[in-house]
Amino acid sequence: MTDRNKQDVRTAQSSVAHRSRIVVAGTGSGSGKTTVTLGLMKAFSDSGLRVQGFKCGPDYIDPTYHTAATGTPSRNLDSWMTSPDTVRETFIRASEGADISVIEGVMGLYDGKDPLSNTGSTAEIAMLTDSPVLLVVDVRSMARSAAAIVLGFQRLEPKLRITGVIVNRCGSQGHYGIVKKAIEQECGIPVLGWLQRDDGLDIPERHLGLVPAVERGELEPLFQRAAELIRAGTDLAALRVLADSAPPLSLPVQPLFAPDRLSSETQADAGERPVIAVARDAAFNFYYPENLDLLRQSGAELSFFSPLAGERVPEQASGLYLGGGFPEEFAAAIAANTGFLEDIRNAVSGDMPVFAECGGYMVLARTLTDRSGAVHSMAGVIPSDVRMQDKRAALGYREATALQDCLLLEAGETIRGHEFHYSVMVYDESASPYPYAYQTKGMRGLQSEGYVKGNLLAAYTHIHLASFPKAAVRWVEKCRAFGQ
Repeated sequence: MTDRNKQDVRTAQSSVAHRSRIVVAGTGSGSGKTTVTLGLMKAFSDSGLRVQGFKCGPDYIDPTYHTAATGTPSRNLDSWMTSPDTVRETFIRASEGADISVIEGVMGLYDGKDPLSNTGSTAEIAMLTDSPVLLVVDVRSMARSAAAIVLGFQRLEPKLRITGVIVNRCGSQGHYGIVKKAIEQECGIPVLGWLQRDDGLDIPERHLGLVPAVERGELEPLFQRAAELIRAGTDLAALRVLADSAPPLSLPVQPLFAPDRLSSETQADAGERPVIAVARDAAFNFYYPENLDLLRQSGAELSFFSPLAGERVPEQASGLYLGGGFPEEFAAAIAANTGFLEDIRNAVSGDMPVFAECGGYMVLARTLTDRSGAVHSMAGVIPSDVRMQDKRAALGYREATALQDCLLLEAGETIRGHEFHYSVMVYDESASPYPYAYQTKGMRGLQSEGYVKGNLLAAYTHIHLASFPKAAVRWVEKCRAFGQ
């Protein structure tokens, strides 16, 4: 065998990844998949395994649960915002070194962006990652009918491998036995466990401020209770066999995160890399890890700081990234950090590249009115005011098309993202035309949103840079130009 052939063999072998994995899917929202997911993660972690968590879709809150339960940062797998290759690559990269990966689904197994296809659904993620599926079924007030539900889920997508079932909210051990026999006889797959009805086990409703509560450890008793019930009623050894049976995965032919995709500037000494300051604490914590990875790969050095701890924007920064989170929960503390707000004003007036999304966008407004009605002064670099409301203001995927040239995009270019917030931005449109950043397209049609001024780009939409990687390169290049 020639040296070149040997190298080709080594390359082919290195591109194949063996990963133990399972997708936890539900028949619908509220079926108990989050409870089962957290119970499995905590039970496996407590047994000494390194568990890697994933969440299907753009959700930020469930990955925070995963991280708290496993001690390892969870990742999102999104087949609408990113390409199939990027989904597989993200999974392979993040699961390296893990003993088992647990992928939590979103809504019901087949629910996604399109009711007529698997687009954006848990089913699509399961097929893209070639993962066995553990279906969670709420069997309250049913017996043999549970088999009909599982059978329907099996037959809707023949390419999907539903390999096991956990039944939730059983009334008793006897009830579990009846349901188990019916499903195994009619569906030909094992029922691996059950959870009894337990009103104290319900995961809190998603609400603003929940992530800080998780970070304070307030949900640790819930994680422990879920793990206890899983250990008591689930065959964890059989579940590991199913996870271990998942076939090997291959990296994409042209990976997004690859050494040969680095620019020449990226390989320069760290001192030549532009520094992007990233606000990260309980108020600013919604960042897709892949966004940060793409910025690093494009040549940036990231410097994290905490406005809540009284820290200011690092002096060496050539760019500023203010991510989403819960600024309204900490509005008084943010307003009290006058140095941080002054740094934002100076950065914008000096035309430093500044990108802010959702929570970060809110902090750029003149004022933020919290739920109690208290008004807090913010940075005031955008002619608008933010007001919290009890009713959700926006939720869903967004295609964001640039209305003008901006930090990340040229006019007419599109990037994909997601919107989820309870606040409303009241714009001062006395200056006409108002410099909106994007025209966003969602289920409710088109709307103009965000704000552009020089190198400042801010909007509610949480963008995913992997949907348009060129944006990361532009951002870093503009930071480098500013630093020089």
